Amino acid sequence: MESPTQTCASAPFDHVKADVILRSADGVEFRVFMLFLSLASPFFETLFGLPQASDGTSDQEMKDGIAVIAVSEDSKTLDLFLRFCYPSTLAEDPCLDNLTEVLSVLAAARKYSLDLIERKVCQALANPKVLETEPLRSFAIARNARLKHETITAARHNLRQPLIPALFAEINLITASDFLALLTYHKKCAIAVKALMKDFTWMTNHYGNIDSCIWLFNRPRYNQYCCGQGTDTRFLPWNTAPLAWWTTYMQEVYELLQDSPSGDTVRTAADRTIQKVRSATCAACSGRVKEGMTEFSNLLALKVEETVAPIELEMDF
Repeated sequence: MESPTQTCASAPFDHVKADVILRSADGVEFRVFMLFLSLASPFFETLFGLPQASDGTSDQEMKDGIAVIAVSEDSKTLDLFLRFCYPSTLAEDPCLDNLTEVLSVLAAARKYSLDLIERKVCQALANPKVLETEPLRSFAIARNARLKHETITAARHNLRQPLIPALFAEINLITASDFLALLTYHKKCAIAVKALMKDFTWMTNHYGNIDSCIWLFNRPRYNQYCCGQGTDTRFLPWNTAPLAWWTTYMQEVYELLQDSPSGDTVRTAADRTIQKVRSATCAACSGRVKEGMTEFSNLLALKVEETVAPIELEMDF
């Protein structure tokens, strides 16, 4: 097999006064300073401290009078890794928003004993933006790396997603047992939340009495008749039929929480309900639905989060 064509890395890894060259697996040469790497990594400190033959008998490859060290990482990974080693005045810490790069950088960090990068990787996996959009990928990467806190955090965020996910590339990073543990955790949370939806004590305790929740009911005493009454006997707070649109909301949330047992599921469905009621012809409900449903959905979301909080992801680390 032919060796890859050798090219020079971009700045700051092209300095003419560099004292060692790291050659990536794909043939890119990084001209770097031993001092920076030694200060950042005990591995490099030991490597560069090894005695060198002074009689020219060493088989060490040389180029432009300095040693060339071949490494197994590709140029993309090596570039990211080295930027963490260099002072920030010469190279800013790279952004690890791309989860595809995280695992290879973490492997390099562990190989070269650079704890700083491992902490940065943990921060990248715990990034709210990443967790909101790709919790399952974060879970797989964190689990593969045996990062306990990040694995558990990603599993918790994955409750916002359906129980059975779509196929994703990183699924090969975890075992069948890992995946089963995640699905089991997800299902346990859904079962716990289902029990919450069968007992409305949390609701009646919060509001105190039906008069504090007047937006929710037709009230003949106040000549308030609108939108019809719900007939689903599962959802009768204070044993009183609520407005039909609230019953519809609760029916929807009840089903959604079986698949995605998260407070976000509750709030998102509430937003849809508010828009539907406001677009209807009922002046009374459209004027008070936002305030009433915002308070209620925040309460229900809180109770959902409290319910799933004690449930543990059963997985050895």
